[in-house]
This record gives sequence, C-alpha cells and structure tokens, in this order.
Amino acid sequence: MITLAGAVRVWLATGHTDMRRGFPSLSLLVQETLKRDPHAGDLYVFRGRRGDLIKVIWHDGQGACLFTKRLERGRFVWPSASGGAVTISVAQLSYLLSGIDWRMPVETWRPKAAG
Repeated sequence: MITLAGAVRVWLATGHTDMRRGFPSLSLLVQETLKRDPHAGDLYVFRGRRGDLIKVIWHDGQGACLFTKRLERGRFVWPSASGGAVTISVAQLSYLLSGIDWRMPVETWRPKAAG
C-alpha cells in the first residue's frame, strides 16, 4: 500500500503519451509541457493512445517511482483537452485506477436508514 500525504496533488496529462517513455523522459515532459516540478511530491498520470494503459510518476522524497496499470477490458476515462493537465483528488485517482469514471462515480452501496 502506498500512503499519500493529504496535500499531494494528482495531475492528469491531457492527450495521449508515448508509453515507451520511462521516468526520466516523463519527468522532462512534466517540466517542459506542464511547467511543474516532477520532484515536488505530486503524482503525474499519463495515458497511452489506446487508452488501456496509464503510467504514474511520483517522487516520494527518497527516490523516483514509476507505476504502470493496464486494463484487461475497457479504457481509462480521460479528459479530452490536449496540451495541458487536469488536477483531480486522490479519491478520484482511486476511481480512475479501478476503471471507474472518476468524473461521476456511481454510488453502489447505501447503508439502510435507521428506524
């Protein structure tokens, strides 16, 4: 389990990214395109052209981390704008990683009303 601080921000790089890239070239993309510091502790999420693969880069203060996830079915929901970034919450990232539409998650369980 990866524990994220409450102040961490999650950035989705809009458009599609060449998934052959590793941490060095993705962090350069963060610096040059998004004008952000990839070593500041925020998470940066990139999606491939087909939409079934994402990569997340994160610098945890001790070293660089690169996470990859591929969906067996379906595609990751992604912003349609290109050339920038969209910030989402850590909770929305959890939905995204589960293959759920992070923009409008559907509540599937409700506790019974008391009484």
